[in-house]
Amino acid sequence: MTGYAISSYGTFLNMVALNLFVYETTGRALAMGLFMAVRLASGFVAGLAAGGLLARFTAKSVMLRTNIAQAAVMLLLVLAPDGLRTASLVAVSVVVGSCGTLFMVALRSSIPEMVGEERRSWANSLSITGRSLAMVAGFASAGVVVSLVGYTAAFVVDMATFAVCAATVALLPIPGGGKGRPERERESAQAPRPARRRVPVAMTALAAAPGLGLMVVLRGVDALGSSSHNAALPVHSSELDASRPAVFVSAFWCLWALGNIVAQQLIQRYGRRTGRSVGALGFGYGTCLMSGAFILAFAGFPLVATAVIALVAGAADGLTEVSYTSHLQTLPAGLRAHAFGLSATVENLGFGAGMILVAAALDHFSPLTVVGWSHGVALLVAAVFLVRVTGLRRAAPNPPAS
Repeated sequence: MTGYAISSYGTFLNMVALNLFVYETTGRALAMGLFMAVRLASGFVAGLAAGGLLARFTAKSVMLRTNIAQAAVMLLLVLAPDGLRTASLVAVSVVVGSCGTLFMVALRSSIPEMVGEERRSWANSLSITGRSLAMVAGFASAGVVVSLVGYTAAFVVDMATFAVCAATVALLPIPGGGKGRPERERESAQAPRPARRRVPVAMTALAAAPGLGLMVVLRGVDALGSSSHNAALPVHSSELDASRPAVFVSAFWCLWALGNIVAQQLIQRYGRRTGRSVGALGFGYGTCLMSGAFILAFAGFPLVATAVIALVAGAADGLTEVSYTSHLQTLPAGLRAHAFGLSATVENLGFGAGMILVAAALDHFSPLTVVGWSHGVALLVAAVFLVRVTGLRRAAPNPPAS
């Protein structure tokens, strides 16, 4: 988790540095949008392929190779001559987008084997805490790093963070080096299968637990809502203080991360004390709380009230992340990777489509209106999900403890 947090720091650092570098290299704002579109599209395709790859290769080897590939492509960008900078940027967007998705699918699907079924919620919470801290550090230091030492230094730092993560993965003590599956199961997984069967396997994974398909749909709608507040925050911040638009955005995300970290600590203590996980209901209620909080963040309340809202939004976001990941990890090992891969595809689709729609809507409507509609859809789907899960639990003869 330390290695993952370090590589996450490099990722968030480069979210700022690469976008600025793309604009400076091409001189066109459209190029930044295309760069992000290629990155999201690569993640979308990687999500579809993740289940098949993890059926043929161990999670450890996938995590190791994706980190090495990302370090290598950053080195390529550093060494590329001026005439090949644009091609190098395209390679970076493809590799970082696809390998980032593959790494996350491999990590999340293998956590139960690493720590045991009973500790998966704790491990998920630990990883989210590390990523939240990395996000704050990455965004906060990006401007300083680029201003003081330049883009090349930022890219070298990012390359080093992927190298560190690769080293920690190489030492990862997955039982049997990540090859602990029975021989018969491994041979079956390695047997060539027609491409047309990959999607049905993912659909089978969603049908393995009642309400899981609706849960993944809600995750995609939640990603669409996330795109709205990500795009609307800079606009809203400029309306509050045109001379210093970055202040509100930075403060909001710092408070969001703090709320997220506090939520992880509470979730870990709850799990140790009760032996239970937050479960599917926690995901539904957390999505409602998070969407409501993000809508209120744009309602023009005093700064103190907005600060509290940002903390609540971060805490609710942390709750949904842990509950969602932990719930998908209850699937059988053979279906887990396919479910996470399809989930990553749905999330990338929701976020990518949302960014396009929201960017167009912000030219005609206020940030509050755009965020209200986007997160309002998430609230509606979350309400349907909660009704569905509650009905299933009442119908079950022995409802699960979590």
